[in-house]
Amino acid sequence: MRPIWEGALSFGLILIPVKLYKATEERKPNFHFVGKDDLCPVKYVKVCKFTGEEIPADKIARSYEYRKGEQILFDDEDFKKVYKKRSENIEIIEFTGLNEIDVKFYEQPYYLEPSKGASKVYTLLREALKRTGKVGVARYVLHNLEHLGVLTFDEDILILNQIRFNTEFRKPENMQIPLPGNMNEKEIDTAIMLIDQLTMPFKPEDFSDTYSEEIKKAIEEKVKTGKFSGETSEPDQKPGKVLDLMEKLKLSLEEAKKKKNVS
Repeated sequence: MRPIWEGALSFGLILIPVKLYKATEERKPNFHFVGKDDLCPVKYVKVCKFTGEEIPADKIARSYEYRKGEQILFDDEDFKKVYKKRSENIEIIEFTGLNEIDVKFYEQPYYLEPSKGASKVYTLLREALKRTGKVGVARYVLHNLEHLGVLTFDEDILILNQIRFNTEFRKPENMQIPLPGNMNEKEIDTAIMLIDQLTMPFKPEDFSDTYSEEIKKAIEEKVKTGKFSGETSEPDQKPGKVLDLMEKLKLSLEEAKKKKNVS
């Protein structure tokens, strides 16, 4: 693994030199676009929408339309000036309880490794987090953009979970969301029984990306035979009688009980 950033993690007057690693990886095979007849690699170029002419990289700038039809240009120096006042460290600004942060805010996890000579203070912060049950809320700049993160741990490694700012969430406007209304209490009770029956500890190792696995199998088959059969072992779908909601809930509950007894 290669670090994507090196700097320091700070809380109070304490600085912990660290290296930042992306904790996740792409889970789908890396396909390339090519010409169908000669397998020539397809290259994407940046062109002017009006003339179709290619524009060299050193002639490309970023603009912001501040009023309809009127734009201003922003170059790298402008962005540097904006971020000049930002700390170059991962700065912990406060601590809070893990359950205080809604899961919808979580976006991207990173591993933190202590740099040379920083092991003791790294361990100090990690053990303090473990004993207090707290997480750190931090600000940092990565890829020329300010981010908010939650500092926590997984066993002996510190993890920085990048989270979204509250302003990134759109308001659910013009959506037809049903209200509780006059719900059938028996249906709700049965649904709760089904939830209880299907409730168990979450084990991430029990779940796998079946789509990517099928893609890899298809690749292997095409390499060996030159084609993909696409055969599946799905059972034939036979039409059955139309069930109402309560019947579906009861049948689902019975199936859940059977599976639990078998396991």
